[in-house]
Amino acid sequence: MQVADLYVRVSTDEQTKGYSPRSQEAVLRQYCQLRNITVRHVFVEDYTAKHFNRPEWRKIMVILRKQRNKTDLLLFTKWDRFSRNTSDAYQMIDVLKKLGVEPQAVEQPLDLTIPENKMMLAIYLTAPEIENDRRGLNTKAGIRQAKKEGRYMGKAPRGYINKAYEDGRRYITFKEPEASIMRWVFNEVAEGLYSSESIMKQANERGLNIDKNTFYLSLRNPVYCGKIRVAATNDELAHLVQGLHEPLISEALFYKVQDIMDGRSKILKGLAIATPKDLPLRNFIKCNRCPRMLTGSASKGRNTYRVYYHCRSSCGIRYKAKDVNNAFMDELTTLLPRAGYPELFVASIAEAYTNQHRAIKEESDELIRQIGEANRKIDNARELLLLHELEANEYRKIKEENGSTIARLEMRLNEVNVQKSTHVNIKKLAQMAINALCEVDKLYDIASTEAKRYLVGILFPEKMTYAEGVCRTGKLNRAAELIYLENKELRAKKMGQKSRLKTLPHKGWNMGLEPTTS
Repeated sequence: MQVADLYVRVSTDEQTKGYSPRSQEAVLRQYCQLRNITVRHVFVEDYTAKHFNRPEWRKIMVILRKQRNKTDLLLFTKWDRFSRNTSDAYQMIDVLKKLGVEPQAVEQPLDLTIPENKMMLAIYLTAPEIENDRRGLNTKAGIRQAKKEGRYMGKAPRGYINKAYEDGRRYITFKEPEASIMRWVFNEVAEGLYSSESIMKQANERGLNIDKNTFYLSLRNPVYCGKIRVAATNDELAHLVQGLHEPLISEALFYKVQDIMDGRSKILKGLAIATPKDLPLRNFIKCNRCPRMLTGSASKGRNTYRVYYHCRSSCGIRYKAKDVNNAFMDELTTLLPRAGYPELFVASIAEAYTNQHRAIKEESDELIRQIGEANRKIDNARELLLLHELEANEYRKIKEENGSTIARLEMRLNEVNVQKSTHVNIKKLAQMAINALCEVDKLYDIASTEAKRYLVGILFPEKMTYAEGVCRTGKLNRAAELIYLENKELRAKKMGQKSRLKTLPHKGWNMGLEPTTS
């Protein structure tokens, strides 16, 4: 009497709760009963047949190898229950034959010892594979069209959650507190002061719970600025479309982050956010004996801990943290505006702000020129394509590169246009700023460790040195030079000469020492 194992398969877990598994098993048991075949095991699978890397199928192969020649048949209802991949199916049939097992579909029986039946087997195996491929193409086409219409497909990114309307249409919306944390992440990366890894760690402490790879992929995801990425095909270039969901951040902020990550935007040195309160200058001070930066740590004495700045190498550089911190405070006091400078500062800022509109107009004209130049490159490439002097793939590459450039320039142009229409009481803001800067040493003294490091990073993009009890700072940030009146133009103006300084950088206000303005 022959012995058989029964294999029942459906594609999804939901189908296991329906009638199909029981129906298949009933057909197989009836087949065995009519032919006096003994049923040994029944395996029920809820997995795809595109490959044989299936949980239950792996169990079958383990049992068949351990109990070789104890099973004569492996029965299933149809060949598409066995496999929907022709090449894999032929290989698995050979493996089963070597184990002394004959696979057979009871509703599509074939005697594989007859050569002509192999043609029928090919039809039985190929038809489901073709059906799978066609269904896959239709699904991809539907997903692509949905993306073109602005719908986000797939699992929602961090900060969003998948939901559905009453009619079944799905959409994504904000999920708090993840949305607020991701908004904070983009703003911090765009600020350029802290390293991305430090920002990620801080975000995880706030409850984001994200790994490094997902974090960097999220920063590249245009979904956060309300765009949906449509992948390239043979007939169409990759492009972005306006999504139906609400954006978490502005397009300007998203592209600013992309520029920073791509190295197109010069940013401040990436710093660690978290640092001990007694070591606010850690990684800001250069070692005097090697190219490394000084780190910091505490060593335990008899009764208390002693904190030091020291080098990571074996060069032996080591300073008491208290001495270095006090020396930096002394250096910071030398930057305070001298008597008479606050009034000059306010007057100079007011004059620069008045002239700034001309600089903004010049920048606007330059952006328009660059956009026009990029459009001309695309037009020229199109003409060369029509004249068969340029390959289609080369044209697509030129169009994609210049299209990305145009998008960035248009975003910047929108920012400039907003600045054109923005008017503030500049004298009042400048007076508030200079009042704060006149007491920057006191502000630094009472600030939190994070705020201290932010201020140091803003003021001194170049690292400092410490020797013989004196902390020497490098070149000041350009905006800081202007604010502290260190440059020649403002010194000349104090002496009664005409200032050659027409405009001040309009982004020089993000110092954190005065109220945020639009």
